[in-house]
Amino acid sequence: MKKVAFITGAAGGIGFATVEKFAKEGYSVVAMDIVPEENVKEKFAGFDTVVYISGNLASAADRERAVDVALEKFSRIDVLVNVAGVAPKVRNDILEMTEESYDFVTDINTKGTFFLTQKIANIMVKQDLLDGARGYIANVSSCSAYTSSTSRGEYCISKAGVSMITKLFADRLAPEGITVNEICPGIIATGMTEKVKAKYDKYIAEGNVPIRRWGTPEDCANAIYTLCSGALGYTTGQSILVDGGMHIRRL
Repeated sequence: MKKVAFITGAAGGIGFATVEKFAKEGYSVVAMDIVPEENVKEKFAGFDTVVYISGNLASAADRERAVDVALEKFSRIDVLVNVAGVAPKVRNDILEMTEESYDFVTDINTKGTFFLTQKIANIMVKQDLLDGARGYIANVSSCSAYTSSTSRGEYCISKAGVSMITKLFADRLAPEGITVNEICPGIIATGMTEKVKAKYDKYIAEGNVPIRRWGTPEDCANAIYTLCSGALGYTTGQSILVDGGMHIRRL
């Protein structure tokens, strides 16, 4: 039986690399992103086992519809990968942050992630065991979950929330045969970081990242796949830092 992976943020850098990785490993994939389907037809054209669904993670109706399509097509969901996330539209000092910006970021990154995870977890707990597990959940948090960035405080808060979502569901779902872990990407070459490329080029060149290069979406996808492959079946509630060693305290 082919396993099924449900991946959000699937049209973006980390999301698309994750779709590619799971498809390559033989999974059927439900790929959800807010980008209209007609805009990504060419991008997803090479996949025979991927179903793309356009939907807004912040919308309960869109989440419901996407999960319904997944079950209609494949009858089960073995893996959930929560990649979808947004940065503030404008970087502002936290003394100037607006409620509109806060709501925009947290409705997607935190609220949407929580309630999609809740919905799919309730499906997973009713599934038969497959290869010794009922399911795997991997969240994409960020180094910003534990690192202050005062020009995008709403993003930091939202990703700290994702880290707690990981722990909460890991605790609740462990007895059900479902592991829940996360990766915390550092400086990854995606559309989100493109606008501040010069800043991060300088930061890396100055030696602030021990592995002196940008991270790639594939670096993240490989870590996500490992967490969901069964290779780490006795690991749950953990954060894997995919940041080139940036978290290391050094003198």
